[in-house]
Amino acid sequence: MPKGHPSHSTAEEAAREPRVRREGQLFVVVIGCGRLGSLVANRLSFRDHHVTVVDQRSGAFDALAPEYSGFRLEGDATEFATLREADIGQADVLIIATENDNINLMVGQVARKIFNVQRVIARVSEPRREEVFSELGIETICPAVLVGDEIVESLHRDRSLGRQEDS
Repeated sequence: MPKGHPSHSTAEEAAREPRVRREGQLFVVVIGCGRLGSLVANRLSFRDHHVTVVDQRSGAFDALAPEYSGFRLEGDATEFATLREADIGQADVLIIATENDNINLMVGQVARKIFNVQRVIARVSEPRREEVFSELGIETICPAVLVGDEIVESLHRDRSLGRQEDS
């Protein structure tokens, strides 16, 4: 059962009420409340977006800041009932941040094809899998690629700076 929002006892109750949003506010569902998912959920909540976090481990929600103002839904995101309770069909964005590429791909496909979520962003651990996600209309963030690119750019910047200092 979701916890964390004073005016609703369940996400289903909240879903029955129209979402009142100010301009620029998003309704975001985050799947996975580990290091990445909790970081994203906290930051979006702090920016006053409507956020629901789904994780099957109740202890995972301990990573959310005390000021987090969204919903917490304990459940398995590979089950339709959990996705319905999270109200992903109304989400502006679905962020899938589990450590399992197969779960991320499956949940992303279901969100796009069945729940018609327009923007789905998934964490991908294996860089070779990014193309598969992309072909299915799922945006990807691959930590290995981001870190690798940053390391290469850092070396390039250092090398460029060295040349300027020698001149």
